[in-house]
Amino acid sequence: MMPVECDVRLFDELDRLLDGPDRLVPQAVADELARLSEGNGKEATAASVGYDLATDRCEIRATEATYADDAVLELAGEAATHVVTNDQPLADRALRAGVSVISLRGKNKLGITQS
Repeated sequence: MMPVECDVRLFDELDRLLDGPDRLVPQAVADELARLSEGNGKEATAASVGYDLATDRCEIRATEATYADDAVLELAGEAATHVVTNDQPLADRALRAGVSVISLRGKNKLGITQS
């Protein structure tokens, strides 16, 4: 949802920060974005764009966890990768679990916080 909510060119920023094309999204996150996109307003628009980007430019992966935040952490741990989020509670959980976090830095740039 970052591209709409924060005016971030998400994939350009990820390419700037990271080596490799792997972009993984848990199925639970894709499902939540699809559900949120059914509503009205800015959040629904952001969720719709997020869902389209996730399904077009990322690999959707099943996880044991069905709650989106838990699924993100499960997948990040399995893939030994970063978590991309502006959600502070999720970022805090990721850092405590030893997972680096990519989040908004400044107006529309991303940065990495190491675990």
